[in-house]
Amino acid sequence: MKNMRINIVNYFDDKDYTETINQVVTTALNTLQLPKKEINIILVDNKQIQELNMQYREKDYPTDVLTFPDGNYNNLGDLFISIEKCEEQRIEYGHSFERELGFLVVHGILHTIGFDHQTAEQEEEMTTIQEKILQKAKLYR
Repeated sequence: MKNMRINIVNYFDDKDYTETINQVVTTALNTLQLPKKEINIILVDNKQIQELNMQYREKDYPTDVLTFPDGNYNNLGDLFISIEKCEEQRIEYGHSFERELGFLVVHGILHTIGFDHQTAEQEEEMTTIQEKILQKAKLYR
């Protein structure tokens, strides 16, 4: 997608997650018709995400993804993803690491644009959109 900027900062390890992240972000933004956007994706460990979860949500446990919407038209915001949680959940759900990472990226993007899952209806809508994007990105269960 033209004029899209995906900034990936990896504080976790020296692996390259760029291909999966770029594929999912591009598919999501095209599907959601969100052109010319910028997003920051920060990869961390459980300890780092737990500290952020405590600081910003007063929840003292590691989570998989934290979303900080920017509010700027061109910048979706920051997504913090725990690579450790991603690996744990990949095993729990029995699918690939790439599928779980893609899910967390899409989930975070949807939160940046106002989607939530506080009610059953919201969760169903969010799940439907997530699955549609992941299918288009060829990241199957």
